[in-house]
Amino acid sequence: MAVEILYRSSRDPEKLFMDRAEADAHDRMLELAESVQAVILKAVPSISEEQAEELSIYMAKNRDVFAKAFSKKSDALNALITGIDAGKEGDDNAQD
Repeated sequence: MAVEILYRSSRDPEKLFMDRAEADAHDRMLELAESVQAVILKAVPSISEEQAEELSIYMAKNRDVFAKAFSKKSDALNALITGIDAGKEGDDNAQD
């Protein structure tokens, strides 16, 4: 009988990981998304909580692309617009 160690995300208890680093990275991404969501809801009061959550998770999953864009490389966002690079990766996990 084999024994497997699974790691559970503290912010998303239904999500299991085989690697602790992956679980930690997922928790950090969700923590960032939570902060971004609060900012979005304050800045755009007419947006629904569900839309703000979806947007904030998308932004958190693609934080590296947004960081490049915010540091004077706005063309980095083209990868998300065309669906290349991190944008496709982020969409795969959005429903988990």
